[in-house]
Amino acid sequence: MRKGYFLFIFLNLLVCDRNLIGQIPSLYELKNGKISFFSYAPQEIIKASSDKIKGLINPSQNTFAVSVENSSFGGFNSALQQEHFNERFIESNTYTFSSYSGKIIDKVDWLKDGTNKVRVKGKLIIHGISQERILPVVITIKNGQINVSASFKVFLSDYEINIPSIVNQKISEQIDVAVNVNFEKK
Repeated sequence: MRKGYFLFIFLNLLVCDRNLIGQIPSLYELKNGKISFFSYAPQEIIKASSDKIKGLINPSQNTFAVSVENSSFGGFNSALQQEHFNERFIESNTYTFSSYSGKIIDKVDWLKDGTNKVRVKGKLIIHGISQERILPVVITIKNGQINVSASFKVFLSDYEINIPSIVNQKISEQIDVAVNVNFEKK
C-alpha cells in the first residue's frame, strides 16, 4: 500500500511540476488583424487592406497558417482600381484566398512575455502560385496573447500576375505588404 501511495504522490508531483513550469498551449487562433499592400508606381499609388484574415499558430510545433480572402480587400483609391484588382490581376473569383503557412525557424520562448525577431519559412500562395519564402517577423508575447507583424515584398511576376504595357506606369512590379495580426489561446 505504501508503494502505491508513493507512486501516486510521485505522479502528482510530476503533473504539478509540469503545471508549475507551464505547458505551451497547443493552438492560438487569429482573433483580429490587418493585412495591407501598397504599389508605388510613377503615375499612381495603389493601396488596400483587409481584416478578413484567418489563422492558427501551434507553438508546440512552431508551425503557423494564415489566409486572407482576396475579394475582402478594400480602401482602393477608386472602385475601378478595386475592380481591376479583383477581375484582372488577382482574379478573386478563381483564386479565392491567398495564404502563407510553414514553420517558425528561430527559437521563441512561448511562455515568456517579450519581443522576438525571428524568421519563418513557408509557402506563400498568391494567384494560385506557391513560392517558398523565408520572411522576417516580429512575434510579441504579452499576457498570453501573441502579436505577429511583418513587412515584405511580393514581385508580381513570381506569381504570374501580368501587367499590361498600357498600365505599366500605374502598377509597380514590386508590391509592399504589411501584416499585423493578434492571436489568442484557442
